[in-house]
Amino acid sequence: MDRNSDERLVEAYRRGDTGAFRTLVDRHHDDLMRFLIRLGGDRQVAEDAFQEAFLQVHLSLGSFDTSRRFRPWLFTIAANKARDLLRRKGRRQTLELSAPIGSAGGGSGSEGGSFIDLLEIDIPSPDAAMEDRERDELVQRALERLSEPLREILLLAYFQRLTYAQIADELGIPLGTVKSRLHAAVASFAKRWQEVAAESKQS
Repeated sequence: MDRNSDERLVEAYRRGDTGAFRTLVDRHHDDLMRFLIRLGGDRQVAEDAFQEAFLQVHLSLGSFDTSRRFRPWLFTIAANKARDLLRRKGRRQTLELSAPIGSAGGGSGSEGGSFIDLLEIDIPSPDAAMEDRERDELVQRALERLSEPLREILLLAYFQRLTYAQIADELGIPLGTVKSRLHAAVASFAKRWQEVAAESKQS
């Protein structure tokens, strides 16, 4: 295990190195904030969820199994906190899709791309001349019509780039459920996309 890995930092914090916790916060700040803004569509909710997530991490690090990866555990806690905050506010979740994805999830980077670029499905544009911004707005409307579990699993799979096994582990659901739910999410997104595209043509 790399001495600078998240898991090593967790062990150092347990031994009393408070700077290790600060390093964890700083290391994950940008990626986690982007994830939370996309999940909730509200920067204030994202900031509050970020703070609550790291408070929960601080309280739970004593029982964290360092043979597991820290990052998926952190992002799952943060997603749960954001969901709770949004429910308390009595509003639906939305997704901010126009901001660049960046290199979140440790991938090769997708600077300049948006969420729809991560969806590896062939969905034709309803209008070849459609401006990118208009397309992003339609995609956001389509995603807002998905149920919470389907929307979340799309984020975890395509934005956070977790594997099926990691999603199953972090959400506490069987591997088969992950596969079927993600398949349903992609299919539902495609259907909702067609709906909002048709509505856009009629308006």
